[in-house]
Amino acid sequence: MDVKEQAQAKVTRSVVFVTGEASPYAKSGGLGDVCGSLPIALALRGHRVMVVMPRYMNGALNKNFANAFYTEKHIKIPCFGGEHEVTFFHEYRDSVDWVFVDHPSYHRPGNLYGDNFGAFGDNQFRYTLLCYAACEAPLILELGGYIYGQKCMFVVNDWHASLVPVLLAAKYRPYGVYRDARSVLVIHNLAHQGVEPASTYPDLGLPPEWYGALEWVFPEWARRHALDKGEAVNFLKGAVVTADRIVTVSQGYSWEVTTAEGGQGLNELLSSRKSVLNGIVNGIDINDWNPSTDKFLPYHYSVDDLSGKAKCKAELQKELGLPIRPDVPLIGFIGRLDYQKGIDLIKLAIPDLMRDNIQFVMLGSGDPGFEGWMRSTESEYRDKFRGWVGFSVPVSHRITAGCDILLMPSRFEPCGLNQLYAMQYGTVPVVHGTGGLRDTVENFNPFAEKGEQGTGWAFSPLTIEKMLWALRMAISTYREHKSSWEGLMKRGMSSDFTWDHAASQYEQIFEWAFMDQPYVV
Repeated sequence: MDVKEQAQAKVTRSVVFVTGEASPYAKSGGLGDVCGSLPIALALRGHRVMVVMPRYMNGALNKNFANAFYTEKHIKIPCFGGEHEVTFFHEYRDSVDWVFVDHPSYHRPGNLYGDNFGAFGDNQFRYTLLCYAACEAPLILELGGYIYGQKCMFVVNDWHASLVPVLLAAKYRPYGVYRDARSVLVIHNLAHQGVEPASTYPDLGLPPEWYGALEWVFPEWARRHALDKGEAVNFLKGAVVTADRIVTVSQGYSWEVTTAEGGQGLNELLSSRKSVLNGIVNGIDINDWNPSTDKFLPYHYSVDDLSGKAKCKAELQKELGLPIRPDVPLIGFIGRLDYQKGIDLIKLAIPDLMRDNIQFVMLGSGDPGFEGWMRSTESEYRDKFRGWVGFSVPVSHRITAGCDILLMPSRFEPCGLNQLYAMQYGTVPVVHGTGGLRDTVENFNPFAEKGEQGTGWAFSPLTIEKMLWALRMAISTYREHKSSWEGLMKRGMSSDFTWDHAASQYEQIFEWAFMDQPYVV
């Protein structure tokens, strides 16, 4: 993106992102995408932006951190029964200060949060260190010649960073530090909250009187035995209580987290903070996801010239070994193979769908049972079904471009990115109307006042009948109403889901946060 053409913010701020992951350094999902792109979008709008995350070595020298230099700054953090030294590495890239916290607990083999045996048992310790280090970084690191200082906007992401607003309120503001700082909690997925036994609270190095901010009591049905009191500490709850503003990754999800079904036990607390709760849809990285420049596509196309899309479809059919048939609608699914993504519904619907004149391709890994089902279904329907077990970035791009329809029957979806990618590539989404899917996919209406409207189909409730109805509506529109289908494609491709659009909305949240006094004084 040309910096000269970039819209500038009215007020520029010092923004500090705290996260467990950020692309391209370390990524396990959508959180990494957001924290790799949103800081750059804010920096391009004129803000001074720092991202603080662990320096994961994964048991070897991680080449992703090759350009990060040792800052010669180190601090000792008082927690978990002693003082633990961490050091800081720094890389300046894309107008953003990328700061990496280094400690031996980030060096072990495995992925970011665990290994083949499950989650690491000391994750609470690892992310407590990250939060303490993130609070110190703006005060001690001279980046570009001077420190960020105390008037910072902390953007804390999910439970890994949730101790930051608690630390600001309990350990800094009482001593006159960070009085002019504010914090925003961004909830990407409420299902992960960082819950540990109550006996670990003294390890966190917080004053005893702050226990109530993190206190969590499991309901009786969720306790292990009759003597279990269900007492725990909950990192995410601490941030919900102490952050100045709360943001979810879509408008729909900001409402869902206040309901008993979607609130994961925090719904009443989040409802009590509804006045500072907003939803902002994630953006997509146009440098990575653009059908006119995508390096993974055999042919390029745009909203003004769609001819390359049919060629991408033919190439995908050829690559997958399916009959090359331009007249047959090609339906795709990309995602984790688990219950949340509604794979069980797809499994039940496939025998019905395979009677129709369609082709279906699935890309993903996860539940071994679903992986086995994909393989056996492929052998049963050789000319109609392909199941690619595993994940490949180039293949995901080619499926997104080559398919006519993308199916996303997720049970819940805080934001969802695949439907945004699909619309960008002229692939029409058929989704369950939940969370970010309901916010971003507008139902097709051929009889709207100003002519045809909509970018896809969002069905509800989540049943096989409703899903098949929506898919068949899409299939018949594809076959019988070519001009309507082209309108659906072009409206999707013209939608603005850029990070710049999302960044301008975050600026509004920052402005509101600084209007009020810090929530906890």
